[in-house]
Amino acid sequence: MPEARMERLECGLVPAEDGWFIVNGREACWLDAGGMGRFCDFEGPGVSFAHMGFGFHVLEPGQPNGRYHGEGAQEGFLVLAGECIVIVDDEERPMKQWDYFHCPPWTEHIVVGAGDGPCVLLMAGARIGQGVRYPVSEVAGRYGASAAHETTVGAEAYADVERPAPARYRDGDLP
Repeated sequence: MPEARMERLECGLVPAEDGWFIVNGREACWLDAGGMGRFCDFEGPGVSFAHMGFGFHVLEPGQPNGRYHGEGAQEGFLVLAGECIVIVDDEERPMKQWDYFHCPPWTEHIVVGAGDGPCVLLMAGARIGQGVRYPVSEVAGRYGASAAHETTVGAEAYADVERPAPARYRDGDLP
């Protein structure tokens, strides 16, 4: 496998083609998801990881990292800094630095920033599972993290949310 050529965009470095690469998280392109935090997934326009997603997500207190959902692939979440709440199977569970949440396929969940400052998550997920389900959740709804109605279509679950916009790394986001 050849090394991927890296391209410098206004938001930072992205892979311009498939292949292996090394990039510092502070140099990579980030995305600003508004009320759903900031994240870096190390992918680029036209380049997505087929087998595993991996990245950082920074959440301010009260910000969810998406919509409450269950999917057909395994995920994992490691808190690198700060605090958060995981809503899992409609129950709130607190997490702090170095806590790890293992999320088997079809476990309904979402992460919400908590505490006095930002929460930095390291997130990884398999991309081999089939499908996603966005159930309605009263608990997740308290944080703006529930779909308006149950659906299996991401565009419907996120219909009221603006698409994440490319952004540069913000000083202090990573520990």
